[in-house]
Amino acid sequence: MWRRLLRFLFRLLYNEFAWAYDGVAWAVSLGQWRTWGCQALPHLRGARILELAHGPGHTLAAMVQQGLAPVGLDLSPHMGRLARRRLLETGIASVPEGELAAPLLRGRAQALPFRGACFDSVLATFPTEFIVDPATLRETARVLRPGGRLFVVVEARLKGHDLLSRLIEGLYVITGQRQGFLDEVERAMTQAGFAPTIVRERAGRSEVMIVTGNPIT
Repeated sequence: MWRRLLRFLFRLLYNEFAWAYDGVAWAVSLGQWRTWGCQALPHLRGARILELAHGPGHTLAAMVQQGLAPVGLDLSPHMGRLARRRLLETGIASVPEGELAAPLLRGRAQALPFRGACFDSVLATFPTEFIVDPATLRETARVLRPGGRLFVVVEARLKGHDLLSRLIEGLYVITGQRQGFLDEVERAMTQAGFAPTIVRERAGRSEVMIVTGNPIT
């Protein structure tokens, strides 16, 4: 029941209530949401990066500022508008006025609108169940260049001992968000022909879990 309710709430937050996404994310992470999402960036391979379900565009903007060449894909037109606004505000000098620093496309991760072997890395930060769909993983393997990697920022845990951190972590547990999604992602990658590795990154008083997938050729 909790998972169905959360799925419905996430759908609203990602679509009709997208305007509230940043505020909710800030609250449930004690202001660390953007930091959590960027923990995979030092691990990325190459410069040509595809971000699946790019959301409001914070990670895309961070990649652009680091000199990478990201492309964003998201099914939500609401998130597409937020990301477009954020990228236009990024102000990269080499990008002509009015153009985006990173191309944005609307589409499904299960049917990527790209030719094969065109990305060095594929990134997804805090994705929903679409990331464990075999079709998503097949498409990801198809668009990765030889030696490319899939990076999934699966979850982050507040490690502070203060009351507020413990309360928020308790809410994650009560709502079922600590019930094996990390294992599910690892298992789905293995079944799809990836060799997964779990990386744990410290971010302040938090720990961020990243699953790296190396396609087995």
